[in-house]
Amino acid sequence: MNYCSHCGGLLIYGTPPEDDRPRHCCRACGMIHYQNPKVVVGCIPVWEDKILLCLRAIEPRRGMWTLPAGYLENGETVADGAKREVYEEARARVHRLKPYGLYNICHVSQIYLMFRAKLVQDAFEPTAESLNVRLYTEGEIPWKDLAFPVVTRTLENFYADRRKGFFPFHIDDIHHKISDSSVA
Repeated sequence: MNYCSHCGGLLIYGTPPEDDRPRHCCRACGMIHYQNPKVVVGCIPVWEDKILLCLRAIEPRRGMWTLPAGYLENGETVADGAKREVYEEARARVHRLKPYGLYNICHVSQIYLMFRAKLVQDAFEPTAESLNVRLYTEGEIPWKDLAFPVVTRTLENFYADRRKGFFPFHIDDIHHKISDSSVA
């Protein structure tokens, strides 16, 4: 950031008085510009014993498989955002959303909230955001072609919980791997 969105003045980067970290501050009006993590919401859409995955048509990680997820919009509940993302990426509808996992991804300032959800019907199709959309059984999941570590962790948790017959809420940290060029 270079200029204040409040007054247009030049910003400096430093620790404001009585704060504990550096922030962008306006020299002219004194406004402090806080930058906070982005919230990503998504679903594990289930149909019978299969999960719906999307082949990404956009960067980052174009051509890799993912669960439908994306940034929460202003004025949107987390559940509504997760439903919207499933529709935007797969033209599918979900219901019976249950919070399933919260993943802190501090190295990219993101928080993922993933839901378990049921597909309303066996109807879906690719969109501008997905090259392909497909239902997978556990044995068919393209583990080496998953787009993000958070998707891998979510699916690993899901299948382990399904084998136990119990789905607790997970809170976990996803750490950056030096050899991994993915975003999250």
